Amino acid sequence: MKTTAKHAFVAAAIFIGVVALALALWKLRVLIALLFLAFIVAAAMRPTVETLWSRYRIPRGIGILVHYAALAALLGLLLWLVVPRAIDQIQHATNADRLESQARETSGVKHEVLVGLQDRLEDIPAGGELVDPALELTLTAFEVAIGFFFVLAAGAYWIFERDRAVDLVASLVPRPRRRVVRDTWKLIDLKLGAYVRGQALLILLVATALSTIFWAIGLPFWLLIGTFAGVVEIVPVVGPLAAGGLAVGVGLTESVAIGLVAGIAVLVVRLLEDYLVIPRVLGEAVGLSPLLVLTSVAGVALLFGEFAVLVAIPIAAVLATLVDVIVLDKDPAKEEVPTVIFAAKDAESAS
Repeated sequence: MKTTAKHAFVAAAIFIGVVALALALWKLRVLIALLFLAFIVAAAMRPTVETLWSRYRIPRGIGILVHYAALAALLGLLLWLVVPRAIDQIQHATNADRLESQARETSGVKHEVLVGLQDRLEDIPAGGELVDPALELTLTAFEVAIGFFFVLAAGAYWIFERDRAVDLVASLVPRPRRRVVRDTWKLIDLKLGAYVRGQALLILLVATALSTIFWAIGLPFWLLIGTFAGVVEIVPVVGPLAAGGLAVGVGLTESVAIGLVAGIAVLVVRLLEDYLVIPRVLGEAVGLSPLLVLTSVAGVALLFGEFAVLVAIPIAAVLATLVDVIVLDKDPAKEEVPTVIFAAKDAESAS
């Protein structure tokens, strides 16, 4: 009886501990998501940081600062080039008098769209009614900024702390499996880094190509729509569809021909991306089938909310790698390492 009671107590304690841990992780899911984003950022920077250290003896701290300075310069350039023109286009788009005049002079789809937009603008509260929404928006922006700087700081620290964390985890498994643990962790790191660098290139290429095409065909607000199409590349499957729908809808306000050409342009760019750019730039960075990508995005969004869609593919890549190693018994050291921009494996070996 004592033995049975003891086993029952241990089982109950384990069950309660697992439930408590699950609840704690659920409550901390935003923090965990931010930490995972920091690990992804660190994975993207690590190859160049290690290359700068191994070849030129540039300290890793300075290498990280170089990356963040380049990011700040890129964001500043983007704001300088895009924001003033975008503001002009937004003001042009939301001018109530202009919309009313165009609505009277047009018919068909364009008339309906302009009338609908005018009605929405008239429903926007004015004056003091905007105080609470403005305050809420300010608080949200502040929270986003805090989260952004937290990710950058945690990513920088992870550059230095990863190897010690790997050693700690490896020490918890039997000695014959420690090499596999280290190799698996490095393979996941390389895949995540390649994915981030590839996505950054895709965003830049898609935004530039579509903005240029939209400008050439005379699509209204071409810069806003082209930039939007590039940014939503980070949202798998849904992002490109949203960009295509927006381009066609705006094009139809001018003419059926412009709407049709805009839709064809998005489709052509998407096909070139799928069959030429992604295989050459992104390669097999995550090694996931389109069906698995779609399922992962939907599942993560349902479980953790829309924000988690950003990390859906990296999470699926981590799980797929673990399945390959644990279930299919693949050797992570022999797996092909993805190369995006430069050979990450060489940098990893040099470190």
